Amino acid sequence: MQLPGYPFTPKRLDVRPGVSMSYLDEGPRDGEVVVMVHGNPSWSYYWRNLVTELAAPRSGKAYRCIVPDHIGMGLSDKPDDGGGLRHPHGRADANGRPPAYDYTLAWRVEDLQALLRHAGIDDATPVTLAVHDWGGMIGFGWALTHAAQVKRLVITNTAAFPLPAAKAMPWQIALGRDSLFGSFIIRAFNAFSSGASYVGIENKLPAEVRRAYVAPYDSWAHRISTVRFMQDIPLSPADRAWPMLEAAGKALPTFADRPTFIGWGLKDFVFDKHFLEGFRRALPHAQVSAFEDAGHYVLEDKAQVLVPQIRAFLDAHPL
Repeated sequence: MQLPGYPFTPKRLDVRPGVSMSYLDEGPRDGEVVVMVHGNPSWSYYWRNLVTELAAPRSGKAYRCIVPDHIGMGLSDKPDDGGGLRHPHGRADANGRPPAYDYTLAWRVEDLQALLRHAGIDDATPVTLAVHDWGGMIGFGWALTHAAQVKRLVITNTAAFPLPAAKAMPWQIALGRDSLFGSFIIRAFNAFSSGASYVGIENKLPAEVRRAYVAPYDSWAHRISTVRFMQDIPLSPADRAWPMLEAAGKALPTFADRPTFIGWGLKDFVFDKHFLEGFRRALPHAQVSAFEDAGHYVLEDKAQVLVPQIRAFLDAHPL
């Protein structure tokens, strides 16, 4: 697999019996910790340029970057859950045993905690939380019980609160979330990952970079998580992820005293200006770089601007 700009050697951790997570742990062990949490349908590859920048010493300082590939994503295992095209909703087998992996927000948060514990990040270790897409819900879900550890925030095109009232659910997302036909075309043709590598950016990706984004999702079996993430999108109290998302939204303003950097692509058709306004209201002191000519993968469209800006932000707010 050719992964341009990704010279790292991933590590592995069994987060569940027989279920292995791939993750990056780059930079000095004693460096300030930056935890980068990706979304769907990307993987740790999204963060590669920032990892390269932060893990390298600049003016004598380097950061420790911990970056998971969620289960079913990137280079992590992609276990079947027995649910077929439909979301299993905790489906058990004939003997009452739960699936090998339950593709839900709660399990994602537990996995992140398991990884950080494995990496030696205890409750007293300060961290910078960097999030994108579903990473916002996962990262802030983890922060609900680890708020004291979160000393800085880096936020890119994501959510940590329910869908804003002014924002309609895009039909493309609703199709994958609620329709068996949508689920089928995602798993059969890699429609979501492949499509995102085109419509998620404004500046066309080099062919080899686009291939790297979609490479982990090369078969029906390997596309399970791209579907399950969509099916787990919480829109109402009837959805399993709703309580955690609602709690994260209520808690978000309590992080307003932390140094926060927001990098945002305004051409994102999902996480658009309505979501950015939600973060601005909750975190009114945040440093914001918003771009009219950038899309969902803002760290691709604006890497040359955002990566040094994020580095400068972290350097200016040492832990």
